Amino acid sequence: MLENDLLLSTFAKKYLNNFTEEQTMMYDRLINSPSNDWDIFYWMVEKKETPEEFDNEIMNLLKKHAKNEERHSLRQPDL
Repeated sequence: MLENDLLLSTFAKKYLNNFTEEQTMMYDRLINSPSNDWDIFYWMVEKKETPEEFDNEIMNLLKKHAKNEERHSLRQPDL
């Protein structure tokens, strides 16, 4: 899903290198466990309540990233 690709790739570029091992595991579970990409998107943009198992510091950081309060122009990072 393009929306998730954009949000998750820019999030990973910005934060992933500074994550602890525990934070990396939380992020990995989040992006690999739900069977529906739309669920992750709706949790990030706060249109659906985040299930307890994914309601953690990484999801809170993703929600903040999705809000883009600084109004940065987002584009997928170069590979």
